[in-house]
Amino acid sequence: MELVPRTEVTPTAERVLTTVMFTDIVGSTQLAAALGDARWRELLARHDELVRAELSHHGGREVKTLGDGFMATFDCPGAGIRCARAIEDQLAPLPFDIRAGLNTGECDLVGGDVMGLAVHVAARIGSMARAREVLVSHAVKDLVLGSGITFRPRGRHRIKGVPGRWRLSGVASA
Repeated sequence: MELVPRTEVTPTAERVLTTVMFTDIVGSTQLAAALGDARWRELLARHDELVRAELSHHGGREVKTLGDGFMATFDCPGAGIRCARAIEDQLAPLPFDIRAGLNTGECDLVGGDVMGLAVHVAARIGSMARAREVLVSHAVKDLVLGSGITFRPRGRHRIKGVPGRWRLSGVASA
């Protein structure tokens, strides 16, 4: 006997395995204050143009901009790592540094957005990266085994709101 009738649940999201990358300009608020709004807008427009060019070149998909950074996805974690490093190189002449964080996991595609715990983890990893650092989860590191990409261990870290300690690595070469 069934006490609670079952109802069919129609999925509103497509669940996919993807690599999520967050980028961020380090110290952007202080730089914007020092440069003034007009100059900051010019630099940010150049930043956005260069990031979009690298996303296109590396097969990334822009999900959204986040003021002074981007959220993007990649089918291949190695492409995400190489893209993040290329963005750093392209932005080197500009008067700021970026940082990037990547995680691979199952996410929900809802409209044009990407959601899920894997996205939150990628964002937190990005916020933990140092200037000019690409910081990745252990999942990303494991998936690029044999690619020639090398890493520096950054230890185990707590990620706010997520259980356990997460092994993180900085990209040494891509």
